[in-house]
Amino acid sequence: MKIFHGIENANIAKPTVLTLGVFDGLHLGHQRIMETVVERAKAAEAAATAITFDPHPRAVLHPESAPPLLQTLDQRLANMEVLGVGQAIVIKFDREFASHPAEDFLRGIVHDRLHAKEVYLGAGFAFGKDRGGNIDLLRMMSPELGFISDEVEEVRLRGQRVSSSAIRRLLAEGHVNMARRMLGRPYGVEGVIIRGNRRGHTIGFPTANLKPRNRVIPKFGVYATATLIDGKWRKSITNIGVRPTFEDTTEPSIESYIFDFDGDLYGDSLRVRFLHRIRDERKFGGIDELKAQIERDTTRARNYFDRPGVRNMLAIL
Repeated sequence: MKIFHGIENANIAKPTVLTLGVFDGLHLGHQRIMETVVERAKAAEAAATAITFDPHPRAVLHPESAPPLLQTLDQRLANMEVLGVGQAIVIKFDREFASHPAEDFLRGIVHDRLHAKEVYLGAGFAFGKDRGGNIDLLRMMSPELGFISDEVEEVRLRGQRVSSSAIRRLLAEGHVNMARRMLGRPYGVEGVIIRGNRRGHTIGFPTANLKPRNRVIPKFGVYATATLIDGKWRKSITNIGVRPTFEDTTEPSIESYIFDFDGDLYGDSLRVRFLHRIRDERKFGGIDELKAQIERDTTRARNYFDRPGVRNMLAIL
């Protein structure tokens, strides 16, 4: 996939079928939009193109209510590529950009620069000064500018609208199974492995301590997880929390015990995907009690991984 940082750097060689939005999480609703764009681009012999914004517009215009993002920009772009998008344009969102009328954006960028044949928006998405750019404006201007425009229907799951905010709420409540259904894949974080206090080594459960790049972390507790090492997803359990048995801190940690693995991961980048919540974090009376609980957690996780549906999921991660 071609990635252009800034519209001024976009070298567009052919007409486009495009969409625009933040697309945080690339959940099922976003996937429907991308699939529509890719399918229509093939039919129109055009380039499937996504315009995304960084940072989140609300972080610039209303920072006090800006949501933490489910994905880093690199993760977002990587998911777009997996969905078949041919080129992505990352527009730096600032107050100057926000001051431009949506009509100017459609004429100067969508029509003149990107030569759009078709434009698709997610339900309810708006852009431009005072959020004046919406599907009604596109439908009004598209005959003049010579492109087709349409709104892609939202996705609902169990009667609930699939959205980034709904997924954030589910993760904050520890409902990683439902979050996985809305995302179409397990929620994951990635980061660098840092040195911990090595207490896990002393009790037979060495852990990899992750410093995450992602801002959204599931609710404190223990989870059955999959950890990517050397291109292979390995079974693991992960504790998120403040280690109340031993620590007196409010700084949360993410520690993964990787089954049947004995290697040095310090300094490596690691991905962890959250599959199933096992229990809440709790304080134990001592190291023996903690060790016994970790053994029970490990047994529960192995039983979870042995389920036929889970084995199939792990095979296609």
